[in-house]
Parts: sequence; C-alpha cells; structure tokens
Amino acid sequence: MSDVLSAVLGLGLFGAACLAFTEKILPAPPSHVLLLFLGMTRAADLAALGALLAMTTLASTAGCLFWFAVGARLGQGRADALVRRFSRYVFLRQETYLCFCDAYRRNHMRASLLAQFVPTVRNYLPIAAGALRLPALPFALATLLGAMLWNAGFLLAGYAMRGSVHDLPTVAFRIMAIVLALEVAFLIALRSHRRRVGSARG
Repeated sequence: MSDVLSAVLGLGLFGAACLAFTEKILPAPPSHVLLLFLGMTRAADLAALGALLAMTTLASTAGCLFWFAVGARLGQGRADALVRRFSRYVFLRQETYLCFCDAYRRNHMRASLLAQFVPTVRNYLPIAAGALRLPALPFALATLLGAMLWNAGFLLAGYAMRGSVHDLPTVAFRIMAIVLALEVAFLIALRSHRRRVGSARG
C-alpha cells in the first residue's frame, strides 16, 4: 500500500488530485487525514500550497459530480435503496442522509454547501442530489465552494506543521476527534432545527 501511495505522490499535483478524487469514491483514509498529510509533505511554499488547494478542490468536486451522476441515473427510489443497503459499510447514518435529503428539498444550494463540512456525508450525499434531479450547475458551484473551504483548512494545518516535530498519527487522531465532535454538534443542531420547523408547521 505504501508503495502505491509513494508512486501516486511521485506524480506531483496530478497524483494529489488522484488521491483527492479517490477519497471521494472510497474515503480511506478520511479526507482530513489525507489533506493534512498532503499539506505537511507536498507544500514546500505558499505557491505550492495554492496549487495543491486548487487541484484537490477540483478533484473533490469531480468526485461529487460522479456520485451526482450515479444518483441521477438511479432515480430516487433505487438511490435510497442503495444507501440503505450500503450505508453501514461506509459509516453513513441513514438518519443523517434523510435529514439532508429534506434539506435539499428546502434549499439545495445551502445543503450542498453545508454537506461538504460533514465527514462521510460529504462523499455520498451527492447521490441524493442527483436522484432528486437538482440543477447540476448550482450544485457544482456550491460543492466547489464547500470543498475549497474544507480542503483549505486541513491543507493549511498541515502546511503550518511541515518540518516540525509533530507526530503525524497523533495529529491525525486529534484532527479526527475534533471533526467527529463538530459532526455530532452539527447533527444535533440540524435535528433541533427540524423539530422547530415541524412544530411551526404543526
């Protein structure tokens, strides 16, 4: 595995883009760990960091558009069945998926943007966007912005720690813990919002 990773990284920016795209299809390792690693090892200066951000953002957006096309091809019924069947294997909670489906129906631009800040959701929720036949261009633009902000945060963190004595596994664990805490807080806020909307409608 390490030999494959080394070979891909040897391709420079194209290799980094391939990793970012692949992470959208199969999130292993998680994006925040991958981006942290790239920022620490592949950004020699600010110009290189900017190029890395541009390439990984475009690749991440391309990965989302791949799942968007899959969802559009399947249609809503088959897409929902696919998520129900495989969500547990990729740690995608069914409740979270359904919450964002409802959010897409209310404001698809905002949902597309916010989805990029929730791990796992950011990978597979575009299936729902495609299945719901959302407009492709607004979805792509919102996803591009969200992916750029997400990628920038972790690339900058990695860049700030380059050449330091920080232990990468320890840093990666701390980053994952922080992201998990943010995800839980986000889901609690989303559930509270849904309840308020439901009460108002009732």
